[in-house]
Order: sequence, then structure tokens, then C-alpha cells
Amino acid sequence: MVEQTHPPDEIIVVDDGSTDGTTAHLHERWPQVRVIEQDNRGVSAARNAGIHAASSEWIALLDSDDRWYPTKLEKQLAALQEHPGHRFCHTDEHWIRNGRRVNPGKRHAKPSGDAFAASLPLCAISPSSALIERRLLLELGGFDENLPACEDYALWLAITATEPVLFVSEALLQKHGGHEDQLSHRYPAMDRFRLDALAGIIEGDRLDSLQQRQAFEMYQQKYAVYRQGALRRERHEELARLDEQQASLARLLQHTAN
Repeated sequence: MVEQTHPPDEIIVVDDGSTDGTTAHLHERWPQVRVIEQDNRGVSAARNAGIHAASSEWIALLDSDDRWYPTKLEKQLAALQEHPGHRFCHTDEHWIRNGRRVNPGKRHAKPSGDAFAASLPLCAISPSSALIERRLLLELGGFDENLPACEDYALWLAITATEPVLFVSEALLQKHGGHEDQLSHRYPAMDRFRLDALAGIIEGDRLDSLQQRQAFEMYQQKYAVYRQGALRRERHEELARLDEQQASLARLLQHTAN
């Protein structure tokens, strides 16, 4: 664990069904850490368990394969003090892939301010960089436990629909990737979950009419690409579900326009 120049009020580790002795090691090495053990239910359920167990005003997430730099919390809290009214803050990051530093592409540029439209193409905010008001997370119901992946993408859309984003441009963490147990390895066609996330927020009540149209336009783009891949692989059940979802959303947008 990296010590922070602004120590966290509490540290909660959620052991989501590990079998490698994690809990025993934590109790022995860091007895001050609160450990929550649960059967393996996925990343959303693990994060939600920690959010509900927390008592602090602000929630900072840290995935097991990422690493904060020592001043992360201090600089984010200072930024929030300088910009009152924000309920969501994130930072820049260094990317480490297979042990080597890499530079992200332009499409991964970090959003700030009114960030809903910028958050539609892909998940440009890393959970480990986020500092979020706990009350906001509870208002939104936390991470969607029905999504096995892209749960962070779905939550960022819900937040950015109504909340301005505060961005600290300094890299304050290392984001590690390239290993086999990452969700992107387990679920290579991630856009199918982004489609479900987009459908969920389009059907919800958080978007104004412009945001709803923007989200549907992005859905249509991703739908067209993903549908071609499903056709090539003859995933007939997935195609039927996807086509019905698209038709339902189109009817909703038509009804809204009228």
C-alpha cells in the first residue's frame, strides 16, 4: 500500500471470493484495514459493498492492479476545495502495459466540465482516478451489478449527465494492464456491454432531449459495428436481442420527438 500525504479516513478492502489467502494476509500485515469478504459476485458488487460500508463523505476507488502516487488524495481534495460544488473529480494517469510505460491515444483524452458527450464513445475515466461524493453514488444506486463489464462507463454516463466533472491534469496514479485476468481479456467484444449501458441511460430519466439524442446516435454507431460482427459469427440469439433493443430505443426517441 502506498502511503498518502493526506491519509484516507478509512481503508476498506472487498475480497470478492479470492482463494489466495488475501484476507489472512491483510489481517496480519495491515490490521487497521477493514476487510469485507463475500462470494465472487463481480467488480460492481465488490465496489458497491465497499461504498455502502464506508462512512466518509468521499469515496476513492483503487482497483487491485493499479497504484496511486503519494499525493493523489491531497491534490484532489485541494482541487475540490478550490472548486466548490463539484461532486466528482478524476486525474490524469500513467499507463503501464506488460510492465512498460505507454502513451494513451487522443481518443482517451480525459473529459472535464460538461463531459457527457465526451464520455459517450468509450470509458475515458479510470475508476482508480476517481474521487466521488458518497451521497451521489448512493443516489445513483452505485455500479450496475447486471453489467459484467463496462459498469464504470455506465456510471460515468449517469454522473456526467447532470454533474460537472473536475479534472486534475497531473498524473497521480499508475494504471496497469495487459494481464490475462483483466475484464477486457475476458470480454473481448466490450461494445455489447456499452450498448446495454447506453440503452439503460436512454430509457432512464436523467437525460435532457439533447443528451438523449446524443446517446442514441452513439448507440446507433456502436450497434451497426457490433451487429456486423455478430452476423459474421452467426450469433442469432444475440442479434435478435440487439435488434429488438435498437427498435425499442428508436420507438422511444420517435415518441419523445413527437
